[in-house]
Amino acid sequence: MAIKRLLHSGQRLTSIASSSSKYVQRLADRHGCGRAAAATVWRHPRAVVGVKIINPPGNHWPTIFVTPAAHVSRDTIGVKFREHMSKTLQTLVRKLNEHSRLMAEDLATINALGYTIRELKPNEDLIRQGEDPDVSALVISGMVARYHLLPNGVRQYLSFHMAGDMPDAQALFIDRMDHAVCAIGRARIASIRHKELLAAFVRRPLLGFAVWRETLIDAAIFREAITNNSARTMPARMAHLFCELFYRARASGLAEGNTLAAPINLVQLGETTGMSLASVNRALLELRVSRTMDFQRGRLQVKDWERLVELAGFNPGYLHQKKPPL
Repeated sequence: MAIKRLLHSGQRLTSIASSSSKYVQRLADRHGCGRAAAATVWRHPRAVVGVKIINPPGNHWPTIFVTPAAHVSRDTIGVKFREHMSKTLQTLVRKLNEHSRLMAEDLATINALGYTIRELKPNEDLIRQGEDPDVSALVISGMVARYHLLPNGVRQYLSFHMAGDMPDAQALFIDRMDHAVCAIGRARIASIRHKELLAAFVRRPLLGFAVWRETLIDAAIFREAITNNSARTMPARMAHLFCELFYRARASGLAEGNTLAAPINLVQLGETTGMSLASVNRALLELRVSRTMDFQRGRLQVKDWERLVELAGFNPGYLHQKKPPL
């Protein structure tokens, strides 16, 4: 059974089991978690919840973990995490509203969706090529990527997805995945059952059309990637990829000023843009020398957006944003 973290991790571990939130809070207080009221655990309606409290060394807050008997519902997650999830849902709604007009009932339906939480390690697969998943993912934090896996083990990355994205929404409408989805760096996702999503689409057709349009925008990103890798020079190819990532991040409120955390390594950049490792390094050096952008240690810094757009030949029309963020 997976353990779901609610606060930060620690060292020594004490384990108990309870279905009572008051008992959990009393135990938290006994372990010095008086300030951890935000980590109160609610009663799961169908299963006893196991709670583990960690006492870390030093003055760090203790940690509460939840181990459900079956799966973690939204009612077993601490307030701090629920706030984080609420921000993710707001990002999703903002994205959908860019191309679809959602009603108040649609927003209520989104907020009422049940989900389970999964933590992904770097390069860990969320969905493998050829699988027939029964859930769709919503990225909460970190970054994930779609990729094709060739018979010789080589990967071709197709697109990257950030908080608020549903990277495998196509699985709602097709029988089997023709590509895989993996974490780029550490990532956290919420899995929503297809049955629940499809039932929501029946009740709220506008919401179903909005998610379907998201898959069409994904297809536009794929088409642009084909053009990028076949018709642009290598520096322009690299610049275009970073223009797209930064533009989308700004639209979702994920960029910090002119910087963006993008934990993509050099090998993955090469597998995205069809370049050798040496060509990736040369392209990044040219962009650094041009003083338009810099990318080091998984962090993108945009220094001159207008020149970077010109160098890349970037036209964001294919992203279908009503209100350009830049």
